[in-house]
Amino acid sequence: MIRLSRFGPHGSGYCPARLPQRLAPRARWVLGLLLALVLQSAGQTAEPARRPNVVLIVADDLGQRDLGCYGSTYHKTPHLDRLAKDGARFTDFYAACPVCSPTRASIMTGKYPARLNLTDWLPGRPDRPDQKLNRPVFNQHLPLEEVTIAEVLKAAGYTTGLIGKWHLGGDGFDPTRQGFGLNIAGDHTGTARSYFAPFRNKQGVMPGLETAPDGEYLTDRLAAEAETFIETNKGKPFFLYLPHYAPHIPLRAKEDVVSKYKGPPVHGRQNHPVYAAMLESLDEAVGRVVKKLDDLKLSDDTLVLFTSDNGGLATLEGMPFAPTFNGPLREGKGYLYEGGIRVPMIAKWPAGVKPGTVVDTPACSIDFFPTLAEAGGARPAEARPDGVSLLPLFKGGKLTDRPLFWHYPHYANQGSKPGGAVRAGDYKLIEFYEDGRRELFDVRKDLGESRNLIDEKRAIADELAAKLAAWRTEVGAKMPSPNPAFVPNPPAKDGTITLPARTAAVHGVQLRFEPLPHKNTLGFWVKQDDWAEFEFTAEKGGAFSVEVLQGCGKGSGGAEVELAAGDQKLTFTVKDTGGFQNFEARNVGTLMIEKPGRYTLTVKAKTKPGVAVMDLRQIVLKPKP
Repeated sequence: MIRLSRFGPHGSGYCPARLPQRLAPRARWVLGLLLALVLQSAGQTAEPARRPNVVLIVADDLGQRDLGCYGSTYHKTPHLDRLAKDGARFTDFYAACPVCSPTRASIMTGKYPARLNLTDWLPGRPDRPDQKLNRPVFNQHLPLEEVTIAEVLKAAGYTTGLIGKWHLGGDGFDPTRQGFGLNIAGDHTGTARSYFAPFRNKQGVMPGLETAPDGEYLTDRLAAEAETFIETNKGKPFFLYLPHYAPHIPLRAKEDVVSKYKGPPVHGRQNHPVYAAMLESLDEAVGRVVKKLDDLKLSDDTLVLFTSDNGGLATLEGMPFAPTFNGPLREGKGYLYEGGIRVPMIAKWPAGVKPGTVVDTPACSIDFFPTLAEAGGARPAEARPDGVSLLPLFKGGKLTDRPLFWHYPHYANQGSKPGGAVRAGDYKLIEFYEDGRRELFDVRKDLGESRNLIDEKRAIADELAAKLAAWRTEVGAKMPSPNPAFVPNPPAKDGTITLPARTAAVHGVQLRFEPLPHKNTLGFWVKQDDWAEFEFTAEKGGAFSVEVLQGCGKGSGGAEVELAAGDQKLTFTVKDTGGFQNFEARNVGTLMIEKPGRYTLTVKAKTKPGVAVMDLRQIVLKPKP
C-alpha cells in the first residue's frame, strides 16, 4: 500500500513539488512516483516489530483465592492486583496437576504430565501398607529428549534464564541442560534449602547463591537476581523464568512483615500471619520486576505472566494450622477438586493485552508453551504440545471448545486418593481409581462442588467418563495397581483399632470425607441412602466395645444409624451435639470378632429426621477385658 500522505503537501516526508523546477511537470511526477515506490519498498523490508520479552513468574502452593484481585481480604497483594488491572485476569485457569513437579513439567513442555509419565512431585511419596493401590513407576526427571519452551525461545534468539525453583531433576537434568543459559537457585529439591541466608542445608547450597549476606531473605534475593538479569539483557529479547519457592512450607517470613498481621490463625479462614507475610514479600518481588521493566522502558515490549503450580495448601502437613483456606473452592493442594487445581493466572502485555480484561474461558498450564512460542515468533516443528496458544484470548477472541484432563494416580500427602478428572464446558467429572466412584459437578453454577449430579446427569457423566478413558489411552497414562501388602487400619499395640474418617469408602451421592483441619470428618450426609464402609485388621479375636465420635447440628438429631460387621449389627440414635463439628464420643455397644483377619464395618442411616444424618470423625474398637 502506497501511503500518498507521506508525499503530499501535508506530509512530513519528501514532496515532488520540491523537485528542481527545470524538470518538466511529467518528469517531476514520474520521478516522485519512483521515489515513492522506493520508499515503500524500503518500508516493506524494514525490521519487524521487536518480539516481546517474556517474564513467567510461578508461585509455589499459592491458592487462587489468596490474592486480593481474586477476592482475598486478608492478604496484601497490591502489586499483583495492579498487574491484573493493567492486564488480563483468568478466572478458570488450571494447573495440570494438584502437586508441583508435574505442573512445572507441563509449563516447560506444553504436555500433560500423564504423557510425560511425570505424574507426582519428585521423588514422590513411597508406597505404604495403608494404601489399597501401589503407584505406577514414573519418571524421576524431565527427560532430556523433551523440547522445552526455553530451548524453543533460545533457538529463536532469546536469552534464557531460570531464577528460582526447578524440581525437575538433578545432576544431568538441571535447567542448563534444558535450554536455560543461566540457572540461579534451581536444583532437584522441592523446598527451599533455607528461606534465610546462608542458603544451604546439610545436602548442599542453592546454585548461584553461595555468597549472601547473613539473614538475606530468599524471595528478596530472587527478585534482585531477576532485576540484574533484566538489566543485563535489556538490549535483546529475553525469557526469564522466575519460579519462586514461596509460599511453600516450611512457613518462614521476615518478622517485621509478620508483625503486620493479626493472629493467631484460625482453622477455615485466611488468617495465617506467617503465610500472609510470605505472600506480601512475594507480591513485593513481583512489583520489583515490573518496576525494573518500567524503569528500563521495556514494559511495552514485555509479556509478564503470573501463576501458581497448584492450589493452596489447606491441610496441616505436620503444622498446627493450615497455611491457607481456598473457599469457596473445595479442598486444596493434592486434590482434584477446584481448590487443588484452579490457580491464579495474570497476563500483562501492553502491546497484546487490553487492560482490565477478565477471561472466563477454561485454560491450563499446558497452554504456556504454545502461547510463548507464538508470541516469540517460534514454530518448533518437533514439538507436539497438548496445549493451545492463549494469544486470541489476550485480544478478546475465543478458543475452540476443548476438554481439559487430569491424571493423578497417587496418594497425596494431603490425604487424597488416586484419581483422574475431566472438565468439558461447565461440567467436571472426577473418577477415583480405588473403586471407580465418580462425581459430576457443574463448576460454573456450583463453584464449591457441593452438589454431585451423578444421578441427575447420568448421560453427561458417562460421556465425560468415556472421554477421560479415551484420553488416558491416547497419552499412555500409567495406572496404579493393587497393593498386595495392603493392611487396612491395623490395631495399636494394645489391640485398639481406630477407623479414621479419611479411611472410609463412601457410597452414594453426597456423603464425603472433608479433609480440612476444622472438619476432618465424614460429612455432607444429606441423603439417607448414602453410606460408608471401613476395612480393618484384627490380630486377635474377642469382644470389642464400639465408640463413635459424632457431631450433629441443632434440630438434626435423632437419626437411627446401623453399624454392621458380617451378621452382627448395632444400632444407635444420633445425638444433637449443638453443631456438626461439636464432636462427642459415645459408646454404642459391643462387637464380637471371632478370629484374626480382615473385616469390613458398614455405617448406614435407617432414618434421617433432620437436614443431615451426622458428621462422623472416627470409630474406635476397644478390646474388652
